[in-house]
Amino acid sequence: MQWQTDILGDDFQACAFEAAGPDGVLRTATLVRHTPQALVEARKRPEEAAAGQDATAAGAGTALPDRAVLFLHGWSDYFFNEELAEFWTGKGFEFFALDMHNHGRSLRPGTHGGYVADLDNYDAEITAAIGMIGSLRQDGRAPRLTLMGHSTGGLIAALWADRHPGVASQLVLDSPWLEVHGSPALRRAARTMVEPFARFWPESVIRLPERAFYWRSISNAAEGEWALDDAYRPPHAFPVRAGWLSAVLSGQSRVARGLNIDAPILVLISGASANGMFWKESMRRTDAVLDVNTIALRALSLGRTVTLERIDGALHDVFLSAPRVRADAYARLSRWIAAYVVD
Repeated sequence: MQWQTDILGDDFQACAFEAAGPDGVLRTATLVRHTPQALVEARKRPEEAAAGQDATAAGAGTALPDRAVLFLHGWSDYFFNEELAEFWTGKGFEFFALDMHNHGRSLRPGTHGGYVADLDNYDAEITAAIGMIGSLRQDGRAPRLTLMGHSTGGLIAALWADRHPGVASQLVLDSPWLEVHGSPALRRAARTMVEPFARFWPESVIRLPERAFYWRSISNAAEGEWALDDAYRPPHAFPVRAGWLSAVLSGQSRVARGLNIDAPILVLISGASANGMFWKESMRRTDAVLDVNTIALRALSLGRTVTLERIDGALHDVFLSAPRVRADAYARLSRWIAAYVVD
């Protein structure tokens, strides 16, 4: 493994690697880790960690973490939320994020941004990333893992956790894309229409109206507060291709049939949605991407222990919302950690 200073600065490192999917194709992914200086020093002092000395940049009173978080971004996205990493590190976790293949740091010339023909193709890189996380520990023990996913990354995380029982100790989903707008009937109709294109012309582009409303609400190049790299997170997202859309609809159908995730699950969503072809001021304080009521209902299909938190004023990524709103989201996440993350 070759770790290099990440685009987010000295407190982050990145490592690109290759993993072969079930189809045998090697794909590039990038693991990012939060490495504040105090945590680096703690890795050098296992005897101090064992004695319970502080190992966080903020002095949060945690020893060398035996818990880790792996974050999966959404579609047409990448990891950039330093505040989220600092939150988890402050709670006594090692924080990692995965830029999956054809996204963000893992984009390569000649490939279609955001494209995947089967969500199972992410399995290999997720599994490899978890192995890399375990290999970093001096004691050789894999830390207890919390898997976290946003939007399409939330759908991917849920499906992965269902297929790999016992690996993730907790699952945190931030506005997971578990269902299409409206109803399952619309998903079934869309799947029927897209399937022939996905089978014969999987990389063909499906022409849909381009909207940059969500980007407008988060980017500091528009009306948001977050510095985004437009090459990694395009304002209008990557082109929608038939194979990718078929893969997402297939994954949502699996969720609709019911998963059996054995870990406690937290689902965080906005209190309301705003949709339409034109900008509305309400899009500054709602989910302008997903139908949150549909997601709330579908979340009950994930497993036996599901906690749902609806956060008034939240955007599609609740942890990119206005400061007051995301403070509420972090407080709810902290409460859930206290209840479900057992030392």
